[in-house]
Amino acid sequence: MTWFQDAKFGIFMHWGAYSVPAWAEPIGELGTFDSEYWFAHCPYAEWYWNTSQIPGSSAFSYHESVHNGRPYDEFLDSWQASRFDPADLADLFARAGARYVVPTTKHHDGITLWDAPGTGTRNTVHRGPRRDLVAELAQASRSAGLRFGVYYSGGIDWHAGRRAVIRHEDQIDDHGRANEAAYAAYALRQVRDLIDRYRPDVLWNDIGWPDLGLDDLPGLFAAYRSAVPEGVVNDRWEGTHGRRPSVQVDFRTSEYQASRENEAGGPWENCRGIGFSFGWNRAEGPSHYLSVADAVRLLADIVSRGGNLLLNVGPRDDGTLPSEQRAVLEGMASWMAVNSGAVHGSRPLDDVTPVEGCWVRWTQRGDHAYAVLADVPSGEVTLLHRSGLLDPGSVVRLDGEPVTARTVPQGTVVSVGEVGALPVVVRFSSREVSAR
Repeated sequence: MTWFQDAKFGIFMHWGAYSVPAWAEPIGELGTFDSEYWFAHCPYAEWYWNTSQIPGSSAFSYHESVHNGRPYDEFLDSWQASRFDPADLADLFARAGARYVVPTTKHHDGITLWDAPGTGTRNTVHRGPRRDLVAELAQASRSAGLRFGVYYSGGIDWHAGRRAVIRHEDQIDDHGRANEAAYAAYALRQVRDLIDRYRPDVLWNDIGWPDLGLDDLPGLFAAYRSAVPEGVVNDRWEGTHGRRPSVQVDFRTSEYQASRENEAGGPWENCRGIGFSFGWNRAEGPSHYLSVADAVRLLADIVSRGGNLLLNVGPRDDGTLPSEQRAVLEGMASWMAVNSGAVHGSRPLDDVTPVEGCWVRWTQRGDHAYAVLADVPSGEVTLLHRSGLLDPGSVVRLDGEPVTARTVPQGTVVSVGEVGALPVVVRFSSREVSAR
């Protein structure tokens, strides 16, 4: 787990036939709405097949009025990926400070981005882009120095598995998740093929696994760990986000504001989009996207609590990133070029206390402690911590701007100058941190 826990930041990438209609209601974040309302108004564009099948939903009306109710698979043939440049994307992800990339290889629509066994021509090699998109992303990511993982929708497949429309979270396990023996064998064969072809560093499953295939998982994971000794496995293999005692997983997951209870007790990862959707949503505008400052604060907060951030991008159907998404990553690249020392390879710092009226997050690495600061109204802040933890004479601001510090009974007073919404980082030496 060392590389994964040191990485801190990864890029999720949702791209598929759903990127052609690319439409959903941008209502807000998962975990902040009643389940029945959520599915009828789902802001996830990658769920377009499901939402557009719910009579009375806005997606149903949109599909009828804009696409004349056309069969979903026609979007696969319309998906051309004509401007897809994986090397450019991988370079951007690396500059933004990401250490790994996890693209969707098969989402709930069952369309695979490689020539997957059992799919016939229903994949991107034989239709639509007519390219092995997984192979291209794997090569570009690794050439840019990034680890490469794969997302696979094991629990839901609206083509090879069950096609029941889901209107409530309870229906996922009841009738939405594919549990047939034939589908269990189908999914197992495809995941084994992903491992054999691409040797993914992350095996990221979603929405559980077929009930009749759960006994296959220990053997699958053993084969995976034999093929990829440093590979890591997420927790979404039994039920929606369940855990099976006989299955050894490496990290737990949360999503936007959902499953936040998983953000403790071992390695964990929060995933979310730059907007409210994972797949590109043409209905989203600037007000729905994270700002650069929001994204940096999100990363710093998650890292300060011991987690990783898997931040999603959703390319357009032609393969280019929407300008709002690219701008966020470019802004993160500028910030990380100066301040990544507080992120990569770091761990949470204990014995510190929140500061009222100022945004502060702490990390530690080697013999250094890092305070990530924003909203410092007067340019001076008292950092609250256990006596003797920090050496005020060692303080530096990572961007090179002047900074001073002095010890007071409750901690350390730091004068950092003007700090707005985008955080700055100050670093202290600490023999006590090093001793840990």
